[in-house]
Amino acid sequence: MQYYAAPLEKLIEQFQRLPGIGRKSAQRLAFHVLSLPEDGAEEFARAILDARGSIHTCRVCQNLTEGELCPICADPRRDRSTICVVTDPKDLIAIERTREYHGLYHVLHGVISPLNDVGPEQLKIKELLQRVAEGDVQEVIMATNPDTEGETTALYLTRLLKPFQVKVTRLAYGVPVGGHLEFSDEVTLTRALEGRREI
Repeated sequence: MQYYAAPLEKLIEQFQRLPGIGRKSAQRLAFHVLSLPEDGAEEFARAILDARGSIHTCRVCQNLTEGELCPICADPRRDRSTICVVTDPKDLIAIERTREYHGLYHVLHGVISPLNDVGPEQLKIKELLQRVAEGDVQEVIMATNPDTEGETTALYLTRLLKPFQVKVTRLAYGVPVGGHLEFSDEVTLTRALEGRREI
C-alpha cells in the first residue's frame, strides 16, 4: 500500500539518496520542503540548480570554485613550494580551519578503492603530477585518511612522485586530543610513538 502521493514519494527517495540520510530523515526533509512557502521552495530549488551550474573544479588544484582559480590558488601570499594532497574539498576546509597551513592544495576527488571500482585513472592524479613536473614544488604532503584506501592512495602517489625528487611527507597521526591510551588500538599507538616530537 502506498502511503504517500507519488511526487512526495519521489521527493523522499531523492533526499534518501544523500549521504547519511535514512528513510525517516528523508521523510522529515521532504515534509519540511512541502511546508515552505512557494517562494521559499523556489529559492531552495534555485540554490541547488545555481550551485550545480556555476561550481566547477579549479584548473590548478581541482578544488571546487566558481571562478577559473579557487581563492587559495589565486592568493599570491600562499607558499607555492608546498602542496597538500587531500581526498576531497571537505578535507581541504578542515585543514584551512586550523590556520596553520599556508601552502597550496591538490584535491584528488576520491581514493583508490578496488572494492568500489575506483582506480587511479578516476582520480585527479595526472593533474598533480603535471604540477610537480613544473619544478616549483619542493614538498608534497599526503593528507589522505589513515584507513586502508587512504594509505594505499598515499603509497601509490609516493611511488609516482619519487622520480621528481621532491620531499614527500605524511600527516602525523596517533592518539586524538581527549583520547585515552587504554582505548587506542596498537596501530594508532605505534603511529603515535613513531610521530613523537620534542616538547
